[in-house]
Amino acid sequence: MKHLLYLFLAVNLLACSGSRNENENCKFLLDLNVNLSINLSLPQYSQLQFDTESVYIPNVGNNGIIVTNAVTNFLAWDASDPNHSPSNSCRLEISGLEATCSCGDGNTYSLINGQPLKSSTLVCGLKNYRVEQSGNTLIISNY
Repeated sequence: MKHLLYLFLAVNLLACSGSRNENENCKFLLDLNVNLSINLSLPQYSQLQFDTESVYIPNVGNNGIIVTNAVTNFLAWDASDPNHSPSNSCRLEISGLEATCSCGDGNTYSLINGQPLKSSTLVCGLKNYRVEQSGNTLIISNY
């Protein structure tokens, strides 16, 4: 019985040590509280009525938020490049379904899955936010 207890404890310890999904290199973005409601009827968000269109919303998150109409749902990403320190002078610029860092490093990301494009050296994907739709309103949050 004692051996069974040791085996059970060993399995639990091994399972806990391997459950960490966070990349240690992805520590540049702050974990800020985000709770934003946007009305899709307002003119500044009218582009989101069309499939595969995106809108930049400033003054939220680390360096603004990019909201994308991904045909079947809406997605929201932090507009800060997760592979270097945030800066007010550089943020992600929207180009179709991609976003490119304006700092000149060429870091490009997919606005569908948040993963880096065109570079195998980037280790961090975009920071995503939860999006819930209630009628003509999107509620964007990180909790």
